[in-house]
Amino acid sequence: MPKDFRATALERAVGRRLEEWRNERELSLAEAGARVGFSSAKLSQMENAMQPSALLDIMALGYIYRVPTPAWQHVVNQAEHAAMLRRTSSAENSIFDPAEDLPLLLAEATSLQTFTTDKIPSILQLADYTTAVAHRDNPVSAAPVARMREAWASRAAEGEPLRIQGVFPEAVLRQPVGGQRVMKAQLLHLMEVSEQSEVSVRVIPHSVGAYPAMGCPFIYLSFPHRQHDDIVYTETFLRSDYVEDRRQIEATAARFSTLWELALDDGESLELIAEAAAARWTP
Repeated sequence: MPKDFRATALERAVGRRLEEWRNERELSLAEAGARVGFSSAKLSQMENAMQPSALLDIMALGYIYRVPTPAWQHVVNQAEHAAMLRRTSSAENSIFDPAEDLPLLLAEATSLQTFTTDKIPSILQLADYTTAVAHRDNPVSAAPVARMREAWASRAAEGEPLRIQGVFPEAVLRQPVGGQRVMKAQLLHLMEVSEQSEVSVRVIPHSVGAYPAMGCPFIYLSFPHRQHDDIVYTETFLRSDYVEDRRQIEATAARFSTLWELALDDGESLELIAEAAAARWTP
């Protein structure tokens, strides 16, 4: 058993399934081990995910326990996937960081649809607002946001503006990020950019109550070339990811459409933003 082994959730799930197979046959560890040629200690370690489960060992257990072929093949696939993740996870961030890549991908997109839950959409943020967010979270996170703004400005200057649709809950307007001066400037900026024909901003009012994707912000990017599928970008304080599975992409598109319809229309949203800027952030 490797001294530095730490089981992943998937490997622990594989171990539980092996134990379920044995219990369904009402076999003790010693009885099952004797049938398959394992020591009871080894079988216990496999079931409790104290060591990686070899694919051939899982196949042997499936045969001994008379598990239907599709069922044991599924568990073998899980173990194989877990082994692959273990080999690649340590190098993943050094090979490719979606947060660093996003501004470059933005330069190729035709449209951006973004849903945020607790702050102004990144691409529509002023530098002071971004700095205030990064100060409380992660100073490094300010750099990709700045490059997103630069990419957007560059597109506009070249006569190829990016179509932007942003939606967020009303609470975002009430959160004093950076203090009164910074927040008021941000809201006024949001009103200004909303007047651009390629930018639409909508606010989900408190009265809506629950809505799809609560707590799950995302950026949805579309591209002009048929060979380039839509991509969803997600981010937490721990990591950033691109979602490229077609079913998940379609589910995200449906979520955004629902959010867009639930929100106030552009004019009503602009009025709410103006109200927040005037009433809440006047020095």
